[in-house]
Amino acid sequence: LEEAAFQLQQIFRIDISIALNILGIESMRAGHYRIAYTCFKLAADRGYSKAQFNVGLCYEHGRGTEKDLEKAAFYYCHAASSCHPMAQYRYARYLLCHRPESEWDRHQKAVTLLEQAAMAGITEAQAYLGVFYMRGLQPKEKRGLKYLLLAAKNGDAQSRYHVGVCYEKGLGVQQDLAEAMRHYRQSAAAGNRNSRERLR
Repeated sequence: LEEAAFQLQQIFRIDISIALNILGIESMRAGHYRIAYTCFKLAADRGYSKAQFNVGLCYEHGRGTEKDLEKAAFYYCHAASSCHPMAQYRYARYLLCHRPESEWDRHQKAVTLLEQAAMAGITEAQAYLGVFYMRGLQPKEKRGLKYLLLAAKNGDAQSRYHVGVCYEKGLGVQQDLAEAMRHYRQSAAAGNRNSRERLR
């Protein structure tokens, strides 16, 4: 009986969190940012990762509450620890952009989170990792190209442009100008200005 009561409590807690998060999303769409933030926060404090991510967004963009990147990172971190892919991406970016250069552990954690988000299909993480590996102190061109190709296949025109550059210059792949042109054309067709200039 105690086990059944505990299970009911867990179901109730999860259902309330889902309902609060949905109410928050609807309030945000209606422009009621303060109400949305309150709903997200109530669900986030119950441990619901989707709401934790949404609270992070509220803090990052100053919607319904004051803008505070540290608080945004705190909520992204909690959602990321529950394997929320977009939270993994945003928390990793925070770690990379706001970390002292000496903190190698934070750097490694950020890269691991980015790779998890990229493998979960987050195009932004794939694109970020692709450029990150291409531009590092010790570039890992093949690994960078792998992530750029994933992002390009998911429709990211900027990544498609970078893939073209890789083929044009032979970065992580055999130089192939015809293949470079193909990628530039696809990227330009999607509206990428850099690709248009490169084609000329």
